[in-house]
Amino acid sequence: MPTSFNQSVIEEFRANAGKVGGPFEGGDLLLLTTTGAKSGISRTTPLGYVRHGDSLLLIGSDMGAPRHPDWYHNLLAHPVVRVEVGTRTFEALAVPAEGARRDELFAHVVRVDPGYGDYQAMTSRILPVVVLERADPEGWAAPREVSTLADKVLEVHTWLRGQLRQVKAEVDAHFAARAAHQGPGEPPVPGLGLQIRQRCLAFCQALEFHHTSEDAHLFPGIARYHPHLTGTFDRLAEEHRTVARIQGELAELLAGIGIADPRRFRTELDRMSAELNAHLDYEEEAILPLLADVPWPPAVPADA
Repeated sequence: MPTSFNQSVIEEFRANAGKVGGPFEGGDLLLLTTTGAKSGISRTTPLGYVRHGDSLLLIGSDMGAPRHPDWYHNLLAHPVVRVEVGTRTFEALAVPAEGARRDELFAHVVRVDPGYGDYQAMTSRILPVVVLERADPEGWAAPREVSTLADKVLEVHTWLRGQLRQVKAEVDAHFAARAAHQGPGEPPVPGLGLQIRQRCLAFCQALEFHHTSEDAHLFPGIARYHPHLTGTFDRLAEEHRTVARIQGELAELLAGIGIADPRRFRTELDRMSAELNAHLDYEEEAILPLLADVPWPPAVPADA
């Protein structure tokens, strides 16, 4: 539960379009909602932030305490977070920076707000710097009008494909950098890094939510009107189970902060790419024509 102080800040923030008084007056403040790493419960925390280009940076300072704050542990387990800035609310992918990039971003943070340098001096732990990236599907889908349920499903599929392509590109770049390393200096570490981990976990969680929604609502609703397509829905359900098994294996590999076997991860990611893209292609061919006349968003009844 939020402390009474935090709760009062949250209420004041939401009542005054992101403006608050007291110790936060005049500063850049946002509300970060994370999912509990163990509890699964949503937690909202008011946090200062620093802008860096188009990105928002969070620093896990906890005022120089010896341990990382709870919100940081939460976003490692559940990378997709909700962010409130002023009157805007959006989903973001939380990616902790590593190595030289973390140091560069932290130097920028200290130039903007020297107090973070004081917090770093108070503790032996390295203060995390977390980059918030927009995580909404519209950022991936090609610009197009969404006016039917078929359009909406295709938009989600496009986003999932884009997320998977980016994870694969980052993994391929990591292996290429290791293979090409020559001369002095250390090659990239054997593990694949927090950026790949966070993006892949976010993809897996979004995919699980999408397939669960289809199994529970979309497919049964369509099947009632098209009983002759029983074989089609049986195939889609089996493909969901296949993808879920691969997804589970990826999540198991990503359970810790380091990845023990990057080559196995790459193999599982290639399997996911092949199975998911074939599944999405089949679903679009078999199901989207049935949704082309269903308006989106759904019409609201006149007496609602």
